[in-house]
Amino acid sequence: MSKHANEGNLTGLLEELDREIEGDISLGDILEHFNSRGFGPLLVLPALLVLLPTGAIPGVPTTCALFIVLIAGQLLLGRRMPWLPRRLARFSFEHQRLTHGVERARPWTRRLDRLLKPRLSFMTRGVAYRGIAALTILLATAMVPLELVPFAAALPAATLLLLGLGLIGEDGLVILLALLVLLLDVATGFWLVG
Repeated sequence: MSKHANEGNLTGLLEELDREIEGDISLGDILEHFNSRGFGPLLVLPALLVLLPTGAIPGVPTTCALFIVLIAGQLLLGRRMPWLPRRLARFSFEHQRLTHGVERARPWTRRLDRLLKPRLSFMTRGVAYRGIAALTILLATAMVPLELVPFAAALPAATLLLLGLGLIGEDGLVILLALLVLLLDVATGFWLVG
């Protein structure tokens, strides 16, 4: 199987991360391993870390948010090779937590994989691509204060996950679904506050 055989496959990306990185997994490892695959995996994996049991580890949502903001910001500035500060790149968690999370998520990721296919590809390129990068910065920034409320960071993380999946599968329909989820999240937030 070639290195990029699972490029449009979330289950394959997670299994590859679990299989090919030994010992504790750092954000620097994720960046180095998936750097050549574009922005999609670099968005999906930290968002998924917030949604999986690893998201319950104090500091994980905020650290993943910082990772996303830095990567998306560099994408907006036109950098081809993302860079992370050494301290953020060294942030790590136990490999066993990822393995456990991948096993629990596998039935769901396989279902998602069957739904992804290239369509409405204009939503994943050009100006739309940069618009997605700007939106991810806003969503990731929202995850930082939400970490203080149990599981609240999962709301923007779910939208980030959908945006990343849309980019991986070049599926503009999934991007539109992510925007719909975002609108529902915002409407729910206003309804709860008001």
